[in-house]
Amino acid sequence: RCWVHKTANVLNRLPKSSQPKAKRFLHDILQTETKVDTEKAFDTFTKTYEAKYPKVAECLLKDHEELMSFYDFPAKHWQSIRTTNPIESTFGTIR
Repeated sequence: RCWVHKTANVLNRLPKSSQPKAKRFLHDILQTETKVDTEKAFDTFTKTYEAKYPKVAECLLKDHEELMSFYDFPAKHWQSIRTTNPIESTFGTIR
């Protein structure tokens, strides 16, 4: 599952005023360095939003396994395989 598209789907389920904070939160999830840290951040995000915005948490949780699948590959490939967007994927390898 593509993190870029999932982020857009999650944000679309939030009011505009809540989107910038949630976007930073989701971005921070992807900046973690280990699967354990990512899982903790993922859980924190869903717990933060599930009470007030259950559809947001549901949207993220339904693809949990697929979103974490990039950890099945060597770390040097993570940036390019977290997204199906060819531009992001290509430039991710250049960065």
